Amino acid sequence: MLETQESTVEINLSNLKNNLSFLRSKLNSDTKVMAVVKASAYGSDSVIISNFLEQEKIDYLAVAYCSEGVFLRKSGIKIPILVMHPQIGDFKEIIDFNLEPSIYSFRILNSFFEALKTDSEYPFQIKFNTGLNRLGFSEDEITKLVKSLNGKHPKFIFSHLGASDEKDKGFTNSQIKKFLSISDKFDLLIKKVTKKHLLNTSGILNFPDYQFDMVRSGIGLYGFGNDERFRNSLKPTISLKTVVSQIHEINKGEYVGYNKGYKAVEKSKIATLPIGHADGINRSCGHGKVKVLINDTSVPTIGNICMDMLMVDISNINCKEGDEVIIFDDKNLTAEDLGDLTNTISYEVLTSISNRIKRVIK
Repeated sequence: MLETQESTVEINLSNLKNNLSFLRSKLNSDTKVMAVVKASAYGSDSVIISNFLEQEKIDYLAVAYCSEGVFLRKSGIKIPILVMHPQIGDFKEIIDFNLEPSIYSFRILNSFFEALKTDSEYPFQIKFNTGLNRLGFSEDEITKLVKSLNGKHPKFIFSHLGASDEKDKGFTNSQIKKFLSISDKFDLLIKKVTKKHLLNTSGILNFPDYQFDMVRSGIGLYGFGNDERFRNSLKPTISLKTVVSQIHEINKGEYVGYNKGYKAVEKSKIATLPIGHADGINRSCGHGKVKVLINDTSVPTIGNICMDMLMVDISNINCKEGDEVIIFDDKNLTAEDLGDLTNTISYEVLTSISNRIKRVIK
C-alpha cells in the first residue's frame, strides 16, 4: 500500500483496465474504442493514462485542444489522436504532430485546407450537430460541405449525444434519427460509405445498437457511468488523499479559519490538512458539508475552505500528525458522491484537481 505523505492523486490502473474491459464487453468485436483523455485525463495524468491505454490496444485517443495532443506526442504517444475543438491557428502544429482535427465549421475547414496545401490524404474528421447545439455542421449544410471538400474524404463523421444518461430516451432517439439521416445524405453526395461514431459512455451503456464503427468513452474509463446500475461494474480510477499537517486544541468560543468561519461550542481538537480551493476543493465543501476519512472514521470540515488548507474536527477520533486523510477514493466516498454533496458532477470534481498535486500510480 502506498504511504501518503502529502496531497496525492492515486491513479489505479487495475481499475482503469477493469473499466475498459467492461465497456468493451458491451461492444461488437470489430467496434473501435476512442478514449477521451482531455483535461489531464479527467484530472489524473494524460501521459500515464494514454501510455497504459496504448498498451491495452486502444484504437484512438481524443483531446479537446491542440496543445493537449502535442503534449502527448512529445511524451511518446503514437496512436491516432483526435483534436475535438481545434482553433484557427492550430493547423500547422496539428499537421506537424500528426493529429486528426475535428472539422466543425466552414471557417475551420478553410483554415485546415489552407494549412494542408497539397496533401489530399491527410486524415480529418467531420463533426455534425444533431441537437446539442455546441459544435458541428447542420444537416442543411451538407451539400455545401461536400462541395467545399473538393473531393477529399473524412476518415470519420461523428456527432455527440446530449442526454444519453437520462431515463427519458426521446431526445437521444431524435439525435440518433437525425444522425442517420445526415449519414445517408452525406454518403450519397460523397459517393462513399463513411465510417462513423456517435456513442459516448452513456450511449455505449444505453444505446448499444448504434455503435457504428467506433465509440468514445471518457467518464466511463475513469469509473463512472452516470447510472446506479453500473456502480458495481465501473470502478473509480482516481483517489485524492492528503495528510494531517498539524493538530490544535481549541477552547470554547475560539474561532477557526478566515472570517471567523467556525466558533467552537466546546473544547475541541482540530486538524489542518494541506489542501484547499486552489487544489480543487470547492469552498462549498466547508462548514461540515463534506466529511473526510481519517483512520476509517468520517470527520466534518469546519469553517471556510482556505486556498491551500482546510480544517476538520477530530475531537472524537484518535489520530496524529502525518496520518493519511482520504478526500475521495474508489469505495468510501467517491468523486460522484462528493459531487452529489456539493451540487455538481463527478466530471467537475475530477477535472478541478490542481496540477500541483502529486500524481502516483497505485
